[in-house]
Amino acid sequence: QVQLVESRGGLVQPGGSLRLSCAGPRSIFSIYAMGWYRQASGKLRELVASITRGGNTNYADSVKGRFTISRDNARSTMYLQMDSLKPEDTAIYYCNAGAGLGDSESYWGQGAQVTVSS
Repeated sequence: QVQLVESRGGLVQPGGSLRLSCAGPRSIFSIYAMGWYRQASGKLRELVASITRGGNTNYADSVKGRFTISRDNARSTMYLQMDSLKPEDTAIYYCNAGAGLGDSESYWGQGAQVTVSS
């Protein structure tokens, strides 16, 4: 079974930064688009950022200008650099890969808790 392994999240003060990483099989990184989702308590899971195999990116309006998604296909690793963090960014963050991001056939990481609080 394909596994995507995320780095640990953490507790960050408002205005701070945190970088998440997601590692997986080269077979996944060489083929699929990838993305980061998040799910806050009591809310639906939402797509935060996505990146194609060629490196084209898209972001949710709520994180534009603050988050940066990137991938290193040679290292089979994807990153989410999160800057200027806000309390409303608190959520569990999941990496995802597949032909259709977020669908039933795609692959998920185990999740990383990010808490933004003073």
